[in-house]
Amino acid sequence: MKGSEVQAYADPQVVELVGNKRQELFNLRFQHATGQLEDTAALARAKRDLARALTVARERGIDVERELARQRKAEES
Repeated sequence: MKGSEVQAYADPQVVELVGNKRQELFNLRFQHATGQLEDTAALARAKRDLARALTVARERGIDVERELARQRKAEES
């Protein structure tokens, strides 16, 4: 994913992307720890994608943690 692609996303999409990339990174780390991960470069790609999304969020002044918590709370209701 390129930085220009993330820049083109709307604010809610950026927040969703951060949540998805965090989950993806968690899953990749788990697979790596259990020896199931074959493409170890995927870890680096996931980290870079997450960093890009967080950078765009910070540039736009989005409080990602609060928005993700709000989304989780809305899903529970």
